[in-house]
Amino acid sequence: MKLLHVVSSVDRRFGGPIEGVLQRGLRLREMGHQIEVASSDDPGAAHVQAFPLPVHALGPPRRGGYYYAASLRPWLSAHAGSYDAVIVNGLWQYHSLAAWQVMRELRRPYVVFTHGMLDPWFNRAYPLKRLKKALYWPWAEYRVLRDAAAVLFTSEDERLLARRSFWPYQARERVVAYGTRLPPQDAAPLRDAFLGSHPELRGKRVLLFLGRLHAKKGCDLMVEAFARVAAEQPDLHLLMAGPDQTGWVSDLKARARALGLADRITWPGMLEGDAKWGAFYSSEAFMLPSHQENFGISVAEALGCGLPVLISDKVNIWREVMAAQAGFVAEDTEAGTLENLRAWLTLPTADRAAMSQRTHELFADRFSVDRMATALIDVVTAVQATARA
Repeated sequence: MKLLHVVSSVDRRFGGPIEGVLQRGLRLREMGHQIEVASSDDPGAAHVQAFPLPVHALGPPRRGGYYYAASLRPWLSAHAGSYDAVIVNGLWQYHSLAAWQVMRELRRPYVVFTHGMLDPWFNRAYPLKRLKKALYWPWAEYRVLRDAAAVLFTSEDERLLARRSFWPYQARERVVAYGTRLPPQDAAPLRDAFLGSHPELRGKRVLLFLGRLHAKKGCDLMVEAFARVAAEQPDLHLLMAGPDQTGWVSDLKARARALGLADRITWPGMLEGDAKWGAFYSSEAFMLPSHQENFGISVAEALGCGLPVLISDKVNIWREVMAAQAGFVAEDTEAGTLENLRAWLTLPTADRAAMSQRTHELFADRFSVDRMATALIDVVTAVQATARA
């Protein structure tokens, strides 16, 4: 099949959605499918040049947060009909509206991945943005979802939460498998290389966060909970890896200094490639006390590396983690984060090893890229059959 993903940007600093497009796309290409991406990016941007899949970058977008690119709609009108399927990834940006307009004009079906962007948490956390979205919803995203041949969710929790976000709501909902590639399994050399770059971590019990350093992720909860156990665990070290998109890291570092933790938290910035995998293999557990997470690619990556995960019950795959006993789950509060942390630190060594083994089993069973790739092909095949009927 020849598939086109439509996204606002292929910049991997934006987190899970584009990472999902990439990992699924690479696997589908290995399976013989043709995968391309259309975005509102500046074609000269470094992240466009570095993206491993073919990108039709139709920007640069106008300044501001909406990523409007005037060339996107004409390009889609000229080319979208040549693809077996068009998949819209994410909402609240111009690319979803443009795709809806074009696909309606062409009378061709399309599919939408919401990527957690209809979670009502955003409405509570950002009331002014909610007002803007409420005004935008009836003539844009409501219609994008209403007319899609399928609206895809990565968990049952995500699907049910989406119904509570805005009214009216109408969608042909479908929950599909999601995941990522199996991480490289040569742990020792990756660990050694990473520790060579970060010697302060040698001999430490490292707890890892890896993702965008954003308020949504509960980064402040990790710092506060870590402070509560640091004196009891002198060999414990917190590794906070990821890009700072909102300028929040300076505040987090100031809080760490005030708590006397400046030399016990490492902030390496965004990690990619071997450095990322080295960070996983240098750690004993992964933390994500997020306030909202429709899936959490980094959680799946941690599981694939054998790391038990300490997550909140707002990470929408928490039920699978609990059922598999592959980590600990609590509320997205400081108390909940501390509860997870103490549960891990008091777990006997043999039980930690058994939990690590279960993480590999959960990854293979639920979150492999093969399941993710074939799930999308199954959806596209069903959409095509319905369109022909």
